[in-house]
Amino acid sequence: YAELVKSTLYVNASFKGLFSSLETMKVYGVESGEYQARNIRVENGRFYFDFFFPEGEWNNLSLSLPGRHNIENACLALSIAQQLGVHQDDARRALWNFKGIARRFERVIESEDVQYIDDYAHHPTELRAAIRACRDLFPGKKILGVFQPHLFSRTRDFAEEFAEALSGLDSLVLLDIYPARELPIEGVTSQLIFDKVDASVEKVRTNLKGLIPQLEQMDAEVWISLGAGDIDTMVLEIKDMLIKRFDR
Repeated sequence: YAELVKSTLYVNASFKGLFSSLETMKVYGVESGEYQARNIRVENGRFYFDFFFPEGEWNNLSLSLPGRHNIENACLALSIAQQLGVHQDDARRALWNFKGIARRFERVIESEDVQYIDDYAHHPTELRAAIRACRDLFPGKKILGVFQPHLFSRTRDFAEEFAEALSGLDSLVLLDIYPARELPIEGVTSQLIFDKVDASVEKVRTNLKGLIPQLEQMDAEVWISLGAGDIDTMVLEIKDMLIKRFDR
């Protein structure tokens, strides 16, 4: 399908080898490509970076959404904006004001005492990105994650990868699998993931009904709920629990 593109095709630097024969290709990425983000840093809870392109550079751009993956997305948007002749000031302002979309590293609580983030991540790659973003934003803070696996088949196929990603947390509350469109698969439960998570992680298993009582017994400075099932129905309850606990 890429060969059918007659106008410019923007390709992430990680995949440029797949499209090397295309004359319409332009490559973007973090510290790689014709259009690239460099000098990524965190200041006062926001990500800053410099954007370099063939005709020049825009320095000290800021994005409230954390993580390398969002910097890559911003780099793509800036590449297209620059090609379309968007003025630097307008691009800078749009990037600064962009709040993201619901359940994509959505900041539910922001205070000196506690941070609570909700994210739709339901694949190992997304989990790693969300957890790494927490680490980048809140270095040295204890991070507790609540994860609800989505689909029996995905849990079966990626149990090892899920466990590896979740091992980046300090504490884990692992919920039952959300079945969505699937029927149960014999022998496939969230225990498959649980058993493979690193032993250094404080970890427990529970269900949605037992989630709040379990969280009330745990402590952290950064809390993040993760998953694409019905875990979103618990966000307000988690928020209320944290507000009561940390209310000053």
